[in-house]
Amino acid sequence: MKKVHEFNDIIRKLRKDLFGKGPERIHTIFIDNMAVSTLYGNLTPTEKFIARTPEGKNIVHGARTSMIQAVYDEQPPEGLEELVEAKFLHLFSDFKIDDDIAVSVFLFDRSID
Repeated sequence: MKKVHEFNDIIRKLRKDLFGKGPERIHTIFIDNMAVSTLYGNLTPTEKFIARTPEGKNIVHGARTSMIQAVYDEQPPEGLEELVEAKFLHLFSDFKIDDDIAVSVFLFDRSID
């Protein structure tokens, strides 16, 4: 359980540094070589304002999903691989703007559970 808590802290800090606001709540489970995280309460007041229109929702969704994936593709957050004792391979993510919920699936090179 401590590993999950530390994992969530790493995820929260990165998103706070990147977007100016981290998720209010994160639920993570480890399954084989994956960590699956559900992140609640992510959007900044500015993003909520932009997302009032369909075009704005697309902009926020695109920025949130592609930006976070690009950051992880460049380099995983400090301490992540050490914590789970596995090499990070890829991040898959999606965001439901209306409900302010994001799901991220972190893929590693071996079992982490």
